[in-house]
Amino acid sequence: MRIFVINPNSSESVTSHLSETLNRIKRDDCELTVVCPEHGPVSIESAYDETLAAYQIMPLVKKANDEGYDAIVLACFSDPGLDAAKELSTIPVVGIEESTLHMAALLGHKFSVMTGMARRIPTREFHALLRGVDTFYGSSPALNMSVLEMDSDPAKAKARIIEVARKAVTEDRAEVIILGCAGLAGYSEDIERELGVVVLDPSSVALKVAEAIVDLGLHHSKVGRYSCPPVKEIK
Repeated sequence: MRIFVINPNSSESVTSHLSETLNRIKRDDCELTVVCPEHGPVSIESAYDETLAAYQIMPLVKKANDEGYDAIVLACFSDPGLDAAKELSTIPVVGIEESTLHMAALLGHKFSVMTGMARRIPTREFHALLRGVDTFYGSSPALNMSVLEMDSDPAKAKARIIEVARKAVTEDRAEVIILGCAGLAGYSEDIERELGVVVLDPSSVALKVAEAIVDLGLHHSKVGRYSCPPVKEIK
């Protein structure tokens, strides 16, 4: 089994962190390739960033298909370009946000999504509605840390998550905590031990979902929403 993991931002540091974390938990028979685009935003923290990143990852989606990979994991919690990637790809594409929101809804009555900045809270609310899990959505507490800050100072990020997530558990009745950034990969076990509730690392969830989809021989339906885009000249 070969899985192609795309970090949609252009940060080599975040990509290296993802690779280290996911290689620790992958199945022995799973070969991972973890990449990021050469160009594009170094972090994704707005709809504008998402749009720029989505354009840059399409050649990587095509590369994974051309080189015979079995599945793709799109490792940004905003899932930039996910629908377009599913259209373009004949192999499964798993977005870490989409898969983790559904997983959280399976595991508890309410979930809360840790998010970097308060300005992204409306996006978290909208995406819960878009994915049909708004009934299970509790809150999106802001860490007030950028993606690059979280990546460069794991100890500070963990301490801040524990502080904010504890309030979500007590005040918002969250039973599941989602670490809403790929840069937080690998932090879930420490935080879960501290809080005593389920804590989901979206990149790890998406990888395991991708492995299961490949094992089951499943793929996206190509007859409607994810049908292949028509071939046309692009000027």
